[in-house]
Amino acid sequence: VVGVGQDITELNQVLAESKRVAEDLVRLIETANAPIFGIDTMGKVSEWNAKASSLLGYKKEEAVGQSLVQNFITKEFKNSVNEVLAEALVGKETANFEFTMFSKDGQRRDILLNATTRRGPEGEVTGVIGVGQDITVIRQMSTEQELVAADLSRLIESANAPIFGVDMNGKVTEWNKKAASMLVFTKEETMGKDLVSACILDEH
Repeated sequence: VVGVGQDITELNQVLAESKRVAEDLVRLIETANAPIFGIDTMGKVSEWNAKASSLLGYKKEEAVGQSLVQNFITKEFKNSVNEVLAEALVGKETANFEFTMFSKDGQRRDILLNATTRRGPEGEVTGVIGVGQDITVIRQMSTEQELVAADLSRLIESANAPIFGVDMNGKVTEWNKKAASMLVFTKEETMGKDLVSACILDEH
């Protein structure tokens, strides 16, 4: 009998290290404080971490194997999300893409997404990993601020008193209807002009 041996110590060390790195990555994805979901090349969910489950109400078992776009993306964003994922599947990654999902109980969730191409050991594309950020509260605050600003603008415009505003350089930035009717300068005539030189008498 002739035995031919091969020292595979180094190979085993490399394999063990690769396994450790892979396990660390799985734990990182699962415990990340951000919704992370992945798809395969057919658009089926392959990753769905704990944060995605808590945010959207779907357990990992309910999501994996389902079409991400068809089952979890709102109708108005299906086409745009499809495009982002299709581009990532050919290696074109997307950062800071905003779209909306609805949770299992019908709550709207605004998501800011980074879509990254996922590759196999030979460099082949195997899918897409999406790391999201829940910006629902930020969007709600922004909407509320816009409403307050619109209300303030209407209040200024319709006030029964002349209201005008200037910037740091003394240029007119506000000129409401009452100011226009009282001073006989239209808003278009005053905006951007120097208030003192355009509208104030010399003796003042």
